[in-house]
Amino acid sequence: MFCSFLNFKKCLLLKTFATANKSINSKSFNKGDNKQAYTNEDLKIMQGWSLDRKIQVTQTRILEWYQKWNGQVYVSFSGGKDSTVLADLAARVCKLLNEKLVLWFSNTGLEYPELSQHTKKYADYLIDKYGIEVELIIDYPKDKKTGKRITFKDVILTYGYPVISKEVSQVIEEARRNATTGKYTYRIKRLNGELLDKNGNKSIYNCEKWKFLMDAPYKISNKCCNEMKKKPAKKFEKETGRKPIIGTMANESQARKTAWKIHGCNAFDGKRPSSQPMSFWTEKDVFKYIKDFELPYASVYGDILTDSKGKYYTTGCSRTGCMFCAYGCHLEKEPNRFQKLKETHPKVWEYCIKSVENGGLGMKEVLEYIGVKIE
Repeated sequence: MFCSFLNFKKCLLLKTFATANKSINSKSFNKGDNKQAYTNEDLKIMQGWSLDRKIQVTQTRILEWYQKWNGQVYVSFSGGKDSTVLADLAARVCKLLNEKLVLWFSNTGLEYPELSQHTKKYADYLIDKYGIEVELIIDYPKDKKTGKRITFKDVILTYGYPVISKEVSQVIEEARRNATTGKYTYRIKRLNGELLDKNGNKSIYNCEKWKFLMDAPYKISNKCCNEMKKKPAKKFEKETGRKPIIGTMANESQARKTAWKIHGCNAFDGKRPSSQPMSFWTEKDVFKYIKDFELPYASVYGDILTDSKGKYYTTGCSRTGCMFCAYGCHLEKEPNRFQKLKETHPKVWEYCIKSVENGGLGMKEVLEYIGVKIE
């Protein structure tokens, strides 16, 4: 498949990668009819593979992506542990193909400061390690009309706060609109627990547990990620023609699992083509890769250690997504992310918790309403 444009040595390496692919991954080229190509059992099998095999398959997916788009691709790089591993895997492939590695970082203002520092240092690390050309592009969300930078505060005041999950936030936002538009009755049914599946049974997509959020004294929306990350990425793709490689995993959400079951790792035919070559990885794999290959990572994580059962954990932050995001915080054991934020970044925490009227983000009221402690 690749021998027409790679030398013999590279082809031998590709054949080595391919040995990890036969059976399950042979499905990945038949996506035109948009039917489910993979199953939950496939995912379970792949998640159980050794790290070596996962590395081989992931590199193959990345190679395929570079070939499909003639090298016009980029790695979506946040500076977190997942994208740090992805960038290293992509750098290996760029070394093989003699391609430039393009890392795109959206500086939303929501990142821990340690992540921003890491992104700049890591690009230099990859240059030294692999002897390849690496271009780090630092972008930020902008208003389409004025070009003015968009902040998280702009988004929450315009659209609403991100709480519980993207799905729940969308349900609440659209159900609230039902009162004035008469639309989105589907969302109302979900909140009332009235949605039925094709067999007439109560649907798993009902979410009556969160109906109380309809009365929350603040706006709720799932628009934050779209405004702060997706729109800037799409703009970059439109301007450059590059297609993204993203370090998300299928076990992170139902939506990501469903997308993987339809497209596999490489969504060549998606509305917005994208590659998620680590879809079948787990957090354990990410930590093991970092430790085995001695990768530098953002200091906000602290040390990566293992407990008596061999489970990895960090002495610092366990997650380094957007600092002010409330998705999933109701599920966390104490100290939760906001309690930790007070300890590690007290000034940032103060800005986050302070009321909007006093110049802050107003997250105190938001978090207390959903039962999340802030200190």
